[in-house]
Amino acid sequence: MQRKGFEYQPVEENPIPEAREFPYVLNDVAWARKHGYGTDIQHDLSELRKTDANQRYFRGLPAKQRAAALTAANGSRPLTVTARAPDGMLYQRSPEGCQSEADATLYGNLGNWFRASVTVDALTEIRRARVTADPRFAEAVKPWVTCMRAAGHPSSSPTDSRAAAGSRRPPLSRNEEIALAVTEARCAHTSGLAETARVLDLHYARSLQRQYHQAVRTYRELQRNALPRARRLTQTADTTS
Repeated sequence: MQRKGFEYQPVEENPIPEAREFPYVLNDVAWARKHGYGTDIQHDLSELRKTDANQRYFRGLPAKQRAAALTAANGSRPLTVTARAPDGMLYQRSPEGCQSEADATLYGNLGNWFRASVTVDALTEIRRARVTADPRFAEAVKPWVTCMRAAGHPSSSPTDSRAAAGSRRPPLSRNEEIALAVTEARCAHTSGLAETARVLDLHYARSLQRQYHQAVRTYRELQRNALPRARRLTQTADTTS
């Protein structure tokens, strides 16, 4: 980006390490006791986005320069690097631009990396969808619902419970959010839902890895091969900075 006349500051991939996802049910009592449903973390992430140096720089550019910066980062048409995800969706990108240049430098072959990463990135949502569609998951939700109702929180599923909590007007107080989240996490364990979700998640993760073994293997090999290149590049950057 600097070579093309623009500024760019490297940023941490995970600036708040305690940020976590609970795709099936909140199952960490200690985390829930500290963060509730994570509204404090979401607030911190929102504040970080507001103060992000790259976003501030981009917003401060004149309109023509913003368009040029986007082209510098992402390249221009035609979008000749393509990949089809397991769900059939077609993804495209330009072989030009700093992102493609960086990927080609790190992974050696832009097309192979793009196709493998599109497939592997899609597997997370496919796995989660298969878990929640499994009859064993639906059966495990029933005792969780019973547990929540016994604690005074009627709900038909963890998803509904979290959606209802987030849509409350006025919103839940901090103490109310934490109490509800802790109850969900405790019920996740006492009802067996947490264990069922863990077992099913592992089952479908392994199943998808076998199904898409070629893409997964390519993805991992390209990542491993990129590590020494990344070390050399960062060492060179540190020396010349």
